[in-house]
Amino acid sequence: MHSSTTFIHPWFFLLLLIIPAVAYYRYRRRKQHHATLKIPTLEAARGMKSWKGEIQKYLPVLRMLAIASIIMAMARPQRTLKEETITAEGIDIFLVMDLSSSMLAQDFKPDRLEVSKRVAAEFVDKRQFDRIGLAVFSGEAFTQCPLTTDHAVLKGFIESLRCGMLEDGTAIGMGLATAVNRIKDSDGESKVVILLTDGVNNAGYVKPLTAAEIAKEFNVKVYTIGVGREGEALTPISRRSDGRYIFGLARVEIDEELLKQIAELTGGQYFRATNERSLEKIYDEIDRLEKREIEVTSVKRYSEEFYRFIWLAVELLVMEMLLRYTFLRAIP
Repeated sequence: MHSSTTFIHPWFFLLLLIIPAVAYYRYRRRKQHHATLKIPTLEAARGMKSWKGEIQKYLPVLRMLAIASIIMAMARPQRTLKEETITAEGIDIFLVMDLSSSMLAQDFKPDRLEVSKRVAAEFVDKRQFDRIGLAVFSGEAFTQCPLTTDHAVLKGFIESLRCGMLEDGTAIGMGLATAVNRIKDSDGESKVVILLTDGVNNAGYVKPLTAAEIAKEFNVKVYTIGVGREGEALTPISRRSDGRYIFGLARVEIDEELLKQIAELTGGQYFRATNERSLEKIYDEIDRLEKREIEVTSVKRYSEEFYRFIWLAVELLVMEMLLRYTFLRAIP
């Protein structure tokens, strides 16, 4: 980022040549029109000078400066406020997040869902110029946010995600199909789905591999992420009548074979996140893999500066008039 000044109409600077011409004309005119008085000697007036008279000789300078300021304004100065090089990726990305109750498992701190939300939001921040959407699923699925470049709105949707928004279950096929349906007709250079889940498909009327076949048909690449540690984790095992979850130790079950098949079928990759740091590295790896430069654009923002010279010219002219017609006024 840097700041510099340019002029849109620099040829107006040629008008500055009239200033010395006008100054010379005024000098000649003053010599011709001043009255003369012949006296035998100036000895009596030697050393007598009026400070007003001295200042009055410089009044035309204010007018010359005002003319110069007007010419500067006519040249239309602009200041470059910002200049940056933008690399547009041209990639459309759909995040698909599992909201089943098992995402409240506490093998991640505070739980899988909160960590997944935070890391997803950080990923969105890195994809500044991509369109990104959000779909969620548990026993059913829906689009939480369509493809958008308004990442502040998208991150607001991510932050608002809660388990219990949908009927419980794990409908992986429904979640993937919802995202593919939204992204398939986009005009992005590349179309990517990032599907995050911690369980085994047990709900929905669309089979996961059927959804993957549809994704492949529309050139949608799917990256799959299995979230959860090996072994057992403190997980919701039932629910009270007031809606609060009862936690207990349960075995972590992720259908890794299915997630690998979905990824391989669509040209993506499968990742396993067993802690927060590994999940961050997975998103970093996806961010690295999905880089495709299609356009470099130089963006400049300008600030118009001509009005400053207009105001300066007005101030100089007002100052000259006040001085000339008030206490520096010449008496005929």
